[in-house]
Formats: sequence, C-alpha cells, structure tokens
Amino acid sequence: MSDRMLHLQKLYHRFSLRSFTPHSLPPFPSLLSPTRPRLRPRTHAVRSFRTSAVMSATSRLSNIVPVNAVAAESAGNGSVSSTSATTPFEDDEDSALGYRLPPKEIKDIVDAPPLPALSFSPHRDKILFLKRRALPPLTELARPELKLAGVRIDAKCNTRTRMSFYTGIGIHQLLPDGTLGSEVEVHGFPEGAKINFVTWSPDGRHLAFTIRFDDESTSTKLKVWVAQVETGVARPLFESHEYSLNAVFDNFVWVNESSLSVCTIPLSRGDPPKKPVVPFGPKIQSNEQKNIIQVRTFQDLLKDEYDEDLFDYYATSQLVLASLDGMVKEIGPPAVYTSMDPSPDHKYLLISSLHRPYSFIVPCGRFPKKVEMWTADGKFLRELCDFPLAEDIPIAFNSVRRGMRSLNWRADKPSTLYWVETQDEGDAKVDVSPRDIVYTQPAEPLEGEDPTILHKLDLRYGGISWSDDDSLALVYESWYKTRRTRTWVISPGSNDVSPRILFDRSSEDVYSDPGSPMLRRTPAGTYVLAKVKKENDEGTYLLLNGNGATPEGNIPFLDLFDINTGNKERIWKSDKEKYYEGVVALMSDEKEGDLPINTLKILTSKESKTENTQYYILSWPEKKACQITNFPHPYPQLASLQKEMVRYQRKDGVQLTATLYLPPGYDPARDGPLPCLVWSYPGEFKSKDAAGQVRGSPNEFAGIGPTSALLWMARRFAILSGPTIPIIGEGDEEANDKYVEQLVASAEAAVEEVIRRGVAHPKKIAVGGHSYGAFMTANLLAHAPHLFACGIARSGAYNRTLTPFGFQNEERTLWEATSTYVEMSPFMSANKIKKPILLIHGEEDNNPGTLTMQSDRFFNALKGHGALCRLVILPFESHGYAARESIMHVLWETDRWLQKYCVSDTSDVNVDQDACKDSIGTGSANSESKAVATGGGSCSEVSNSEHEGVDSLPRSLLWCMFRGVINLVILQSKLLILAPKDCSSHIHCVQTVRTA
Repeated sequence: MSDRMLHLQKLYHRFSLRSFTPHSLPPFPSLLSPTRPRLRPRTHAVRSFRTSAVMSATSRLSNIVPVNAVAAESAGNGSVSSTSATTPFEDDEDSALGYRLPPKEIKDIVDAPPLPALSFSPHRDKILFLKRRALPPLTELARPELKLAGVRIDAKCNTRTRMSFYTGIGIHQLLPDGTLGSEVEVHGFPEGAKINFVTWSPDGRHLAFTIRFDDESTSTKLKVWVAQVETGVARPLFESHEYSLNAVFDNFVWVNESSLSVCTIPLSRGDPPKKPVVPFGPKIQSNEQKNIIQVRTFQDLLKDEYDEDLFDYYATSQLVLASLDGMVKEIGPPAVYTSMDPSPDHKYLLISSLHRPYSFIVPCGRFPKKVEMWTADGKFLRELCDFPLAEDIPIAFNSVRRGMRSLNWRADKPSTLYWVETQDEGDAKVDVSPRDIVYTQPAEPLEGEDPTILHKLDLRYGGISWSDDDSLALVYESWYKTRRTRTWVISPGSNDVSPRILFDRSSEDVYSDPGSPMLRRTPAGTYVLAKVKKENDEGTYLLLNGNGATPEGNIPFLDLFDINTGNKERIWKSDKEKYYEGVVALMSDEKEGDLPINTLKILTSKESKTENTQYYILSWPEKKACQITNFPHPYPQLASLQKEMVRYQRKDGVQLTATLYLPPGYDPARDGPLPCLVWSYPGEFKSKDAAGQVRGSPNEFAGIGPTSALLWMARRFAILSGPTIPIIGEGDEEANDKYVEQLVASAEAAVEEVIRRGVAHPKKIAVGGHSYGAFMTANLLAHAPHLFACGIARSGAYNRTLTPFGFQNEERTLWEATSTYVEMSPFMSANKIKKPILLIHGEEDNNPGTLTMQSDRFFNALKGHGALCRLVILPFESHGYAARESIMHVLWETDRWLQKYCVSDTSDVNVDQDACKDSIGTGSANSESKAVATGGGSCSEVSNSEHEGVDSLPRSLLWCMFRGVINLVILQSKLLILAPKDCSSHIHCVQTVRTA
C-alpha cells in the first residue's frame, strides 16, 4: 500500500472515531416474557436498504365520535422509555440491530399526548371527553391471535384483536351560555382498566361500556359496566361474574332506557376444540359444476374443518337481556349473532346470525346469513330471509349479493321494515331496468299482506333519508362506471305523488356538490331529515351541509334549501381568508316537528394553518359562536410551519393541485432550496375536468399522525403532500391502460413546480407512499428515475399478476387485461430501478391484495438485479402500523434513508464503484460511458482531461478507492475542508485531503 493511501486510511479512521461514531441507542428492551427472544425487524442483506412509508395527515375531525355508539379510538402509550435520538449516519451493520428511535425532534412530536375524543349526549346537553394515551407497546400486538374467516380474534378476551381503548371518561354539562361545566369523572371501576364501546342510553341518563385488564402475560374477558351520567358512579351490569362479553361481532345494544341486549360467552361452553394430530383427510376444493367464481385476494380465510370449529367456538354468543335493576334473562339459542337492532318503539329486535356451510375462499361477510324478527323480550316471531353462501358475487363494481339486502327499520315509523332486492342477480354487467327495487312492510303484516314497493331504481341503491312523516323521503342511487349519482324525492305515504329527481350529477364533480341534508334526532332515538320553518313561510326547507369546493379551495357552507322550488339561501359559510370552518352536527334537534330558523343551533369546527381544531356552538338568530374547547397545540415546535395550496399543469393540460409545507422560519431567498419529500396516492377519474378540480383547503390545520410525512418538516424538509396523481380514463377508455404514462406526467409536473418555486433542490427530492402509494413509488423509480433521489414504499403490492381478479379500482381480470396488469407492475420493471428504494411491510398484513410476500418477492427481484434496496418487515404489524416500537423504528428507517440517500446522497458511492470495476481493465478511456446519473446532488463523472496530474495508480481506480473517504470527510464530518462547490474535480478533492 502506498504512503498516500496509508495516510488516507489513517485519516479516515481518525475522523470516524472523532466525528461519526454512532451515538446509537441500545435496542428496546424486550417487552415480552424473559423466555422470548428480543423482537426485531427482519432485515435482508447488509447492503440492501428499505424504509418506512409515512402516513398522511390526520383528519381534522378525528376526535369527534358518533353520538350513540362510541367505538374505541386509537390509543396506547408504550411503556418503553425513550432516550436520545440516533444520528442519521450509521454503519450498515448497526442499522440491523433491534428497534431504534428516530431523532428527538421527530420522536417528541409522536410521543405528544393525544387529544381526547368527544361524544355528545342524545339531548345534546352533555359532552363526553374520552381520554386516550399515545402509542401502544408492542406487547399488545404480540399476544396470540386466531385468523379465522377474515377476522382476527383474541382468544383470551374473546374479542377482535388489536383493540385500542380509552383510559378515562370525563362528563361535562353544556351550559345555557354555551360554555362547559366542570368535569365529572366516571369512577368506580378498578384503576388501570381499559375502556371500550362507550354508549349512551336513549334518554342520556346512563352510559354503558366495557372494561378489561391485560398485561404482558394475561388478559381478561370484557365485562359490561354502566354509569350514572349525573354522578359518574359506575358499577358492573351483571351482579354475577359468570357473564362475559363476546365482542367478536356485535357486543351490546340498548333495547330501551333501562335494559340492554348483550352478546355473552355461553356459560355452557367448554374448552376450545383441539387440533387433531392426524388430519381427517386431504384438503379438497372442487368445481366440478364448472361454476364461475372470481374473488379478490382475501386473507385470513378458514383453511379446514378445524378452523371452522374454532370459528364457531369463539364467534358463538348467547344473547342476554339485562336490566339496570339486576334482572338477567337468556334469550334465543346460542348462535353466531352478528347484529341486534331494536325497533324505534322498542317492541321488536332485528337479529342477524351466520350459519354453515362456511367457505374457504371468502370471508365471513359472505357466509350464509339469517335475519329474524324477535320481540323485545326474546320471543321468535318470524324469519325474514336466509341468504345462501355468496362465493360468486361478480368482481365488477356495483355487484352485490342476490336477493334481499340492507334490511333496516324505517326511522319515521314505530316498527316498519324496509329493504332492497336486486333485479340483475347482483351482477353489475347485466343491463336491466329497474336494477333495484325498494320494499317496505310492517313488522307484523296482516295475513296475506305483501310488501309494498316504495321505489324502483335504474342505478345501484345507496340509502334513504327519512322524514318525520310519510310525505317526504330522499332515496340515493349511484353507478361507479359512469360516476353518476342521483337523489330522488319520494312521498312514501302517497301513491298519487310521483317521484322526482332532486339532484343528478357526477360524483367526481365536487364543484357541483349541493351538500348533504342534515338530520335531527327523534324522541325514539332515530334520525330523520331536519326540516326548518321560516316565519310566515309555508315552504319545506332542508339544511344542506356542504364542503363548498371551489378553485380557491373548500369553503364549507350551510344552505337553507326549499325542496319544492330548489331555491337556496346561504345562511352560513366558512371564513375563507384565514380560517377553515365546518358544520359538525345539529345541536337543536331534541324537539319534534320543524325547527324554527331563529332557534337553530349547530356545532362547528374552526382551525387555521397554525391553529389546531377547536369546537364552537353557533346559535341563531345572532349567529353568535361560543367556543367550547381549548385544546393545546399538539406540536408547538411546528406551530409556525408554512402551508400553501399550489396549482400547476400537467403536460397534457390537466390541472393539478398539491399542498406545500415548509419548515418554520424558512426563507427560500435566504436559505436556498431544501431536500423535499413528495408523498401521494393515485386516484382514478373519468374526466380531465374532474381530475383538475381543487379538493381541500389551504387553511386546514396540518394534522400530523404518528407516521406522517409532515414529521420531516422538523428535519428541515419541504413536503409536497397529496399532489394530485390522476389516472384518467375518459369515455369507454380504462384509466389503467395509460397508468404509467399519466403517473410519470403527474410526477414530472409536481417536481417541476417545487423546483420552479426554489424550495426544493432538484437533486434532493424523495418520493414515498403507503399501500397504493407504495405501488406508485416503485413505478416512479422504475419509469421516472430522473425525478427522484430515492423512494420509500410502505405496505405495497408490486406484482399485479398475484391479484388476478382485480385490484384497487381495476375490475377487469388478468386474462381480460393482461398487458395492463403486466405493464403496471413495478415487479416486472425491477431491472429498471437504479435509485435507492426502502420497502417496509407489516408481517401480518391483512389487507386484500397487499400480502406481505409482495414486498418479499419484490425485494428479491430488486436484489437479483443489484438494486440498492432495503426491506424491513415489522413483526406483528398489519397493513397500518400501531405499536410504538414499530412506528418509532419506521420513522428511524425513513429518516436514515432520507438523510443518507436524499440529503447527502451517498448512493452514488456504490454506483461509481461499480462503474470503476468495469473500467479497471480498460483504463480511463471508457470512464465517461460508464457514468451513472444518480441525482441527489452527487458528484458527476468528468472528462479524462480533468484527471491529468494524478499518478501512481490508474486514474479510475484511484478515484474509486478515495471517493467513499472523500464523501464521508466532506459530508459527514464538520471539518472545514476546501472542496469545489460542485465537487466535480477529482484531483482537487484528492489533493485537498492529501494536504490536510
């Protein structure tokens, strides 16, 4: 080894020890039992890299929950203690050790305590604050789960797995002046209880909820508790400890103001079935009848008779009527009950249950289902229908199950049913008129009384909004293929009034959206159209609540709509200059009949770019707004972030929109261009005009979820979030036939825009996405490598031949559109991907189409072509990631990838070394032809004349040996080494290090 090389080697190690010794964290301690090995993400190949995709911003209304049935929200504050953040540059060997933490500026945002969820009482006079913790520890995901018929079951709790929970319930009185009274804490249950399924009684005087306890080694069955709202005192619903909740499907429902129907674990249930040591026989599936059965790639299906027995064991419930005074009565036989729905007059129960024969190719939602009518005290009256197994529902969109469907109670009647029956055998490809017929019938019809035809539809039925009498109802229908949607006005109680179309429009045309009618609650607990009356006016007015999409962004509104004349009066709209406001709920709905306009009261939300969402009560006629919440800013360190909605044009003339986020205090004139992360998700459209419409508002608060791309503003990135990636198929043309072409065109337009604005460095732009966004990312790196320095693809599918019966919004099969399936698949273009790509996937992904093996196989294809790639498999995680350890590691992987291959772009080191290997035997004559464009601000290859003066070794080999050292010295150490601004002169760099 020459003296110069020895000197450089010593210099490199000295700088390594001094400046880039990894200040890495020790791996997370094991959170499982001591006998279990430490969990770690599965990694492949030291030189292959993959990062986590980041989730989109959280919804601005994510902490508003339904009034009558409050489901458990995302929760969990891990017990893992956090320490200082790791440095972005670490040895490859170190990066494969255990769970890691991201830099402190990211970790602190993710660990911030979440805001409570809100729920209003039936009479809108009280508000629940449902308290939550941050992210759950991995131990909660690591508990064993059974995967049966598309459902994942926690056998110890006898409920769905991965249930989040609340940690406490606070009750506030809504005072007449619009302010909140002091908090009454629900108490009486043991400390540390995990709360689920919080539900108001119909009269608003009681709450029902479940509690459970679990730790690393054990968990308890769910118990039903009730609490008095006035005092907050809680107690168990059942005096006997024998009764536990079965929450695999439905759980409990208020039958009336003082009693509940509860799905319990049968007291006679013995031990679970044991798996036979020797199987009964081979697993056989047959289609000797030559039936055409096409299904998408469902997961967690039943596999054999043993799975069928397990499903029956855990899903079977015994219904129990339990009153608040302690009375308990078992009703009906044990069965796999999936829903209990009391009639508005509380006299009847609509009971649904599954039964055999089960299926090995479709999930339980398509199993045979029986719907029965019972009295409220559990007496069987009649069977309404018994659906057969539905394995053969066509894959075309708008295809449905044959026969009766959508059985419900009419909201305007004490006990009258309505349902829909298809006339096309459920097949959307069958052209027939009418396509759907809506029927209605009393709970106990007279002998020989046939159902009444309510309305006939030529599109697919989409629901009904009932009024408080027989004079008015709105019926909705739509058709995906044409994006057509229609709203009908009907008079259910009069055959003399002909139905008429109220709205007929494209569902894609957001500018023409008239809004949705607001509903009010009836004394019976149902919801009907809120009709408003004006003084000295006999008209029938509805309240239309709309997003108000405009070319300048959404401006939400509330219109007073005359349903007879079609005239509108805008009685409220959002402040478009600074704030984004929206109508959340009607608060003056506790009275019967039409609502006087001067007594109108609504709940609104209000936010801005830098102010998080708060809630207000807005009262007429003064339209005075009273603020009822004062939530602190969830991440004050980013409170002054910059946000702008930007518009630009694709080369084919399509208008595109994106939201540009910039770090607090950033000035492009002063600070220059930043590294940029583009995060998006493609969408399909039927017209260029619809694709070019603006969606969203520039004034919405930047909600940041645990894996949001916006977290990297804390690392001084520009973020281009949700740029429109429209895939357009006009007329009879299918959008996906030009998927790659349109995808690349949209990405080019987005990149050109951020570069034109001077906020993004043209060589330091990364692209990423989750699920279909990951699919997008891989395709862009394959077909538009000139745009991006690296990519982050999370929980994606990359080979569409593995989803042969449709995917996303593609309804053709692989055999009908072979070339489209192949050309869209980045797996087929793995040899074209030259930029670094990070793949992340949950090991237990249950999303149809994105099986974990998609990432495994794609990584192997990339590795087989020498691509710079990394695959991270997250133990126990599903399609979305939940555990704190997993999420923190995803953020660490993402940050490491971005710092290494976008900010500093060391990927060109490997590329240049590969090029140098080819040139060793031929000298430097071919050095220019071997150069590979890598982007990310890397040094470019130069002409041979620039190598003059370098001696001792062939020029190409000398540069190859020193390039990695020079990059580390210049980019990672803080030493002031004089390197050329564009780092294009190899001689200058070598001589500078030699002199040092």
